Amino acid sequence: MSTPFPFTAVVGQDDLRLALLLNAVSPAVGGVLVRGEKGTAKSTAVRALSALMPTLDVVSGCRFSCDPGSPDPACPDGPHEPGAFATRPARMVELPVGASEDRLVGALDIERALAEGVKAFEPGLLADAHRGILYVDEVNLLHDHLVDLLLDAAAMGASYVEREGVSVRHASKFLLVGTMNPEEGELRPQLLDRFGLTVEVAASREPDQRVEVVRRRLAYDDDPQGFAARWANEEAAVRARIVAARALLPSVRLGDGALRQIAATCAAFEVDGMRADIVMARTATALAAWAGRTEVLAEDVRQAALLALPHRRRRNPFDAPGLDEDRLDETLEEFSGESEGEGEGDEDPDPDGPGGGGGQPPSEGPQADGGSGARPEAGEDGEPQASGAGEQSAARAAEPFRTKVLSVPGIGEGAAGRRSRARTEHGRTTGARRPRGALTKLHLAATVQAAAPHQRARGRSGRGLVVRRDDLRQATREGREGNLVLFVVDASGSMAARQRMSAVKGAVLSLLLDAYQRRDKVGLVTFRGAAADVALPPTSSVDAAAVRLESLPTGGRTPLAAGLLKAHDVLRVERLRDPARRALVVVVTDGRATDGGAARSASGRGGGRATGGTEPVALAGRAARLFAAEGVASVVVDCESGPVRLGLAGQLAGELGGTAVTLDELRADSIAGLVRNVQGTSRRAA
Repeated sequence: MSTPFPFTAVVGQDDLRLALLLNAVSPAVGGVLVRGEKGTAKSTAVRALSALMPTLDVVSGCRFSCDPGSPDPACPDGPHEPGAFATRPARMVELPVGASEDRLVGALDIERALAEGVKAFEPGLLADAHRGILYVDEVNLLHDHLVDLLLDAAAMGASYVEREGVSVRHASKFLLVGTMNPEEGELRPQLLDRFGLTVEVAASREPDQRVEVVRRRLAYDDDPQGFAARWANEEAAVRARIVAARALLPSVRLGDGALRQIAATCAAFEVDGMRADIVMARTATALAAWAGRTEVLAEDVRQAALLALPHRRRRNPFDAPGLDEDRLDETLEEFSGESEGEGEGDEDPDPDGPGGGGGQPPSEGPQADGGSGARPEAGEDGEPQASGAGEQSAARAAEPFRTKVLSVPGIGEGAAGRRSRARTEHGRTTGARRPRGALTKLHLAATVQAAAPHQRARGRSGRGLVVRRDDLRQATREGREGNLVLFVVDASGSMAARQRMSAVKGAVLSLLLDAYQRRDKVGLVTFRGAAADVALPPTSSVDAAAVRLESLPTGGRTPLAAGLLKAHDVLRVERLRDPARRALVVVVTDGRATDGGAARSASGRGGGRATGGTEPVALAGRAARLFAAEGVASVVVDCESGPVRLGLAGQLAGELGGTAVTLDELRADSIAGLVRNVQGTSRRAA
């Protein structure tokens, strides 16, 4: 077993270390979600925490880590007789993003269950993590069906395995720790709320601190055991402090004043439900115990709010998590003296009194400012004569709205999601087949039907059915998949009028919000001037797409063909990376094409940039027919405005083999089912 990097040797990251330590003191806090860019010691700190956790007493021979003092009466390995027990370190169990359902919850031997009536159960990761740590790296990429199982186990403190009427239940109480890079997508709100605390981490911009990080990492890589030995005293001191804080925790008093501050803070920030209040109360109590005090102070409440509320403030995926600290201080100050004199033995909650704050102060990292500098407003709707001439600053997006479902026709086999029909492990049963690997979903009727003709030949004499492995049938199910929604956005001068581009961005943001809810990957290609750019390669982060769209400038000519060819290249590369995920191309344009230089070069014609006329239009038509030939589902959002309309977007949709819809029709109340299934033939249509 490799030697983990010492927890106390992690440089900086005060909030991260404090949040993990508070959960070690009080597992009831509810776990930690660590958000941040790659390479910021997220996984290193989490893995190092397990070495600081106190040891556990477990029933000898129990695969489910029952506490000998209060064993689970429904334990599959029970009933447990009082007696022998063993002491072992707390486990840290890692849940891989690509794990199967059986690996997470455990598996039943279906063949023995049917033939012998025996509950032969192989425990999964939820059993291994009982009374320990369950760690999910890249938790935002976890499949929905695994998220649902985690939610159930976290809510009930138990895991249930159901297979065709045969069920097993076992206790599963664990400290849930997840790490994620927000650029790769956000978490479902249900899972987000299950994490007690959240912290944002970022690499230090201080040269001295970065030097120390590199120095310690190199020293650890050269001699892990020797490096760990040098930090052994610090590790032992923190471990002893955790044990002392746990012992002190039941004696910590949460006075009426602190409790009122907690309730007032949650109400002021309009968090949903009551879980935030409970988590804040437990966190503030753990902070006091960690500081060696028996009274919760105002600093504990403030620190608890900074750790427990930011991720509960999000109303949609485009909201940045965070807390207005000035407003927090005003709320705490307003309710600081309400309970003076109330209760028996209330102490003066003096912030500067003995004991100080509740731990390490929150780090003051730089906040990203998504705004752009002021620039002149755009003029009339028209195209500058030269590429780049007349470039305008980015227009702000209009308010997003609810859209109708854009789906890919046919039945796919992509990653689980909520957009298009697909053959999945979950959903309604549509048939049965022989299993191609491990049996996961038994089709009972088909299995009995396959076994029935052979009962006499197999010497059946009793009531039980003689079932062989060849008789087992896998249920085929139909559910929903996530798609790659690739946006191809016209940012040329013909789209540059401020009000018009604002409406266009609002429509794309609405579709991005829909993509987030349906668990899609998204990509963004823009075209203007003489070329097209991949503003955002395919990703699961709709946040990143929204940021790129918000800062998108406009101006120049309209290289429509170049934009389509760039999108075609993106799909070709992504098809190699993720061949099962089907694509939906959403082209947002007025249909004009006034430049074909880049597309002409790609087509082998050579020469310079076209100056207008029919050639750019013809090149755009040729590029569009590439999508139609490959059966790529597409929809054109027609942005043409004014009393005279040329209908160019509709012609483009015809070349693509897709459907055209206006900005007004894109709204859920106006589209009337027009794009419930995008016209065109899916490359993988059944």
